[in-house]
Amino acid sequence: MDLGLHISNFTWSGGSASFVDDLRRTAKTAEDVGFTKLSVMDHVWQIGMIGPPEHEMLEAYTTLGYLAAVTERVQLLAWVTAAVYREPGLLAKEVTTLDVLSRGRAMLGIGAAWNEEESVGLGLPFPPTAERFERLEETLQICLQMWSDDDGPYAGTHYQLGRTLNSPQSVQRPHPPILIGGGGEKKTLRMVAQYAQACNLFDSPDLAHKLDVLRGHCEAVGRDYDEIEKTVMGRIDPGTGGSNVDATLEHLRELAALGVTHLQTGVADGSSTDWLELVGERIIPEAAKF
Repeated sequence: MDLGLHISNFTWSGGSASFVDDLRRTAKTAEDVGFTKLSVMDHVWQIGMIGPPEHEMLEAYTTLGYLAAVTERVQLLAWVTAAVYREPGLLAKEVTTLDVLSRGRAMLGIGAAWNEEESVGLGLPFPPTAERFERLEETLQICLQMWSDDDGPYAGTHYQLGRTLNSPQSVQRPHPPILIGGGGEKKTLRMVAQYAQACNLFDSPDLAHKLDVLRGHCEAVGRDYDEIEKTVMGRIDPGTGGSNVDATLEHLRELAALGVTHLQTGVADGSSTDWLELVGERIIPEAAKF
């Protein structure tokens, strides 16, 4: 099992004076100690389960471009892009640009979007739920067409593109890996089976059931279930001096037994890298054996 680092909180103890240096150090440390993915949220205001909306929030793809410049090996992605916030052609161009500038380390993490408050606040599109999922699927189709040899038009219900030209093309061929976030059993997991190289589910009691649903969708569309990377978003806390390491490893073994191969965990305070180093020393090497 691999571990990745998700940066969702930018309100750190060092404050604004050291923030950029702290962000660079956090990214480089995570890479150096063995985290394999580095992600940021695609939100424009902070979300309620982390802090008030007034807390600092960086735009996702600008931040990923910076992270590409200060790292060399980790995969980079928004976890996950709100499909309706950007026109699909522009989104494909952004992810392609990230892939080129990172020398082939970009992923497209994407979902249907859920934060109506920030959307209304900044005037971003936020159609009803059914339409958001329709737009998500068309966005996936457009991105895949732009990453292919077909630069012809695209005509969908919600998006019409006259020419899907994408130059330069992505470094990764046939395209950057696609991760679809969410556990919706009828729509989201069906799209994972049809379009994605990775899913993302919550580390929750219904995880085994969600994976069974995904397996069923794979069978229905003729997709090899084992081709899809199973990721979860969860919390890693090694504890003071490593007091929680054994319990953490036991839980990772349980996830691995279900078929999960990657856990993405958040950083609470990027002004300190001590816990990253502890995870890299005590947890990442052991998890890699599962």
